[in-house]
Amino acid sequence: MAEAQNIPAGSTTAGSIAVAAESTVATRMSAPPSFDVADFPVPHGREEEWRFTPLARLRGLHDGTAVASGEGVKVEIEAPEGVTVETVGREDERLGKAGKPVDRVAAQAYSSFEKASVVTVAKEAVLTEPIRIAVHGQGGVAFGHQVIELGAFAEAVVVIDHTGDAVLAANVDYVLGDGAKLTVVSVQDWDEKAVHVAQHNALVGRDASFKSVVVTFGGDVVRIHPRVSYAAPGGEAELFGLYFTDAGQHQEHRLLVDHNTPHCKSNVAYKGALQGQDAHAVWIGDVLIQAAAEGTDTYELNRNLVLTDGARVDSVPNLEIETGEIAGAGHASATGRFDDEQLFYLMSRGIPQTEARRLVVRGFFAELVQQIGLPDVQERLLAKIEAELEASV
Repeated sequence: MAEAQNIPAGSTTAGSIAVAAESTVATRMSAPPSFDVADFPVPHGREEEWRFTPLARLRGLHDGTAVASGEGVKVEIEAPEGVTVETVGREDERLGKAGKPVDRVAAQAYSSFEKASVVTVAKEAVLTEPIRIAVHGQGGVAFGHQVIELGAFAEAVVVIDHTGDAVLAANVDYVLGDGAKLTVVSVQDWDEKAVHVAQHNALVGRDASFKSVVVTFGGDVVRIHPRVSYAAPGGEAELFGLYFTDAGQHQEHRLLVDHNTPHCKSNVAYKGALQGQDAHAVWIGDVLIQAAAEGTDTYELNRNLVLTDGARVDSVPNLEIETGEIAGAGHASATGRFDDEQLFYLMSRGIPQTEARRLVVRGFFAELVQQIGLPDVQERLLAKIEAELEASV
């Protein structure tokens, strides 16, 4: 396993590739997944899965001192025809179907929510309009649970917007039936003092396709944990992400793709830009190819662009392979400053330096923004990137 590093601008890091039946990587260092908070010890910051996270800034989500209070969050769902939206109690059997909590905060969220939202897309329904879920913080502490389930051969796009101010711990489940296609865009555009810790679980059915686009801008601390597993062969997962980390912000994305089934595919690509003193971005990409997962094809990539001094990036790709019968597997990670040649080229053609910087950053993110596929969301995110750059001028 590669040791995580504080990567200076201009350097490149890569994780390890371990080929062993019983090897150990970060994906297996923590306690087994569980719905019970008591099964997870209170983290102290020395644990592998917590060593980058500023625990003191989680406002008690990690040690049980945070309790639901204040207005919490308001959730509004707009769904087109062919979609069923329900508010259910804790006893609903669909909750937790996509995966169990893997850390104490996720278990605390599962143990503490009172009502959950379940959005169901009927079998073979092909939605022409996206499902829009607005999660707005109104102050205080909240715990949440969201389920999005697609029937066989259904197709849907879901946009989840997080705004306002709150301390939120949540679990989100995506369950895809055989042949289903789901695209999820999760936008974290919180106010500057918000804290958001979430585990996203995707269970991909036979020949189903799952695309996740995680976009993180706002908040004091944001820690997102996307996880994918496969229910049957033929599944495909694409995990994309972009983040813009400002002074003092901590933005952490920890991914796990668990290839537990033969002949499945995954592709991971996250990109981030950082500016300002003590801006801190963390990206952990874990891919596990189990012994039974023959024919797996997987790749993961992380790129970071450091715009100013004082920013820090920790980027760690981990790849564990338990079978030699795979189609392909690889990973890459790099962090650097602006390409001086790119800036010189643009400026030599009469483009001012400030505008040249904007063009470089837009180009850096353009490929991932295009993966969203919704013009209104893409335009809003590009405008947000422009606003972030304006603030640095």
